[in-house]
Amino acid sequence: MRIAVCDDDETAVSFLRELIESYPKQGLCVDGYSSGEELLGAGRIYDMIFLDIDMKGIDGIETARRIRAHDRKVKIVYVTSYKEYAGRAFSVHAFGYLLKPVKQEKVWKQVEDAMLWQEEEAPEVKQVEFTTAEGLVRLPVDAIYYFEYQNRRIFIKTKDVIHEMRGKISDIAGRMAQYGFSVPHKSFVVNLYHVKNIRGYEILMMNGEWIPLSQKQAVQFKEKLSLYLADKMR
Repeated sequence: MRIAVCDDDETAVSFLRELIESYPKQGLCVDGYSSGEELLGAGRIYDMIFLDIDMKGIDGIETARRIRAHDRKVKIVYVTSYKEYAGRAFSVHAFGYLLKPVKQEKVWKQVEDAMLWQEEEAPEVKQVEFTTAEGLVRLPVDAIYYFEYQNRRIFIKTKDVIHEMRGKISDIAGRMAQYGFSVPHKSFVVNLYHVKNIRGYEILMMNGEWIPLSQKQAVQFKEKLSLYLADKMR
């Protein structure tokens, strides 16, 4: 799950991120934001957002309204010190409502509930097959972070394991384009779903790895990423 925490109190952001990241059943990717403007400006797609209501600038209610304009699936959990905001929170279809100071077990319960909802809403998982050094392997598309060509071998990087196979990276690029993969460099084919950020000529993946972005491919790759994110938001 991709989770965001948004609060104009940086201490509150750090504390809540620690609680979420300590969730024992599954590793979670958590980003922090200090304002509604910063969250909206990031242009990221999240499965769940923990959002403070009483913030400077754009408050949590207006932030949620703007998010809802293009994303009706994200689970928004309000975190606030004021009980009287509950009615306004549910007007923008909040998934949950937590009062400060938040407790670990209540945060984990919200995460677990969101996962259950996500499983029920999830479409049929797309899978692809590859003939690897271990034999025939069937992988969910979303489990693949990237393909790397190195020493006349193609390495398939997933969350838990790296598979090795023979072939041309150009063939992989053509085959995987329909699933939201793109070429940032002649030796890589990247799953756009797992791209977290681009800094200069490097791509930060959701698992913390950096992938090179060649000058030759930079413009086209960024265009494809923008189109992919826009399509996901719709």
